[in-house]
Amino acid sequence: MAEDLLRDFDPFDIFDTEAARLDRFFSGLDEEGWRRPSRAAGWTVRDVLGHLAGEELYNQACLDGTLPELRELMESQGISGYDEFNEWCVRERRGVPVAEVLEEWRTKNGDTRARMRELGPYATLETMAGPYPVGKQTFHYDSEYATHADDVGVPVSDEEAEGRTLWRAAVGRFALAERGADVQVEPTAEQIWAHAGGASASLSYPEFVAATVGRLPETHPLDQRLVSALRCLA
Repeated sequence: MAEDLLRDFDPFDIFDTEAARLDRFFSGLDEEGWRRPSRAAGWTVRDVLGHLAGEELYNQACLDGTLPELRELMESQGISGYDEFNEWCVRERRGVPVAEVLEEWRTKNGDTRARMRELGPYATLETMAGPYPVGKQTFHYDSEYATHADDVGVPVSDEEAEGRTLWRAAVGRFALAERGADVQVEPTAEQIWAHAGGASASLSYPEFVAATVGRLPETHPLDQRLVSALRCLA
């Protein structure tokens, strides 16, 4: 079963680790550091922080059971989709002092992490896609935080890198299986073999992770059929 791919990992511990990694990085930035472009197209490092802070509107609406109110807010702002919501969250915070945005994210995310852990992995959370287990939702948050940490260049120690890649690969495989993606994925000790649409390739674990979150370099030689088939996470 898809859930078996995640059984060796604690989503709440990972969420705490990735949030702490981002917090340390953000806390040490100077003005030039905030202005640097990130790997997320069109966003600076500061914009990524604004996105994470704004995203807590959604995370906490799921916890509070106030998604209808969030939908009303989105409609009032002319927001019709997830990407538009993300851009609106970033725009709303560009004129706010960065220290305030950092504190907003730090406080609200800390509350989100504590409440998710308290609920436990098998509780149900109301999401825009319908009821969903808290543990699985937390793994999605884990992946997003790790992706955005990489987007802004947060350092990862050599001691952490391998384990971090392993859980991210497991979350990617889980997400592909959960959505019933038309792709075959077979891991070995060193690589992950993927097949879709008549195309096959062997990828390193970091390459596979990058493919699942849509972060392969444009120059990467992977067949576009596989690029599309493997993308499964935000």
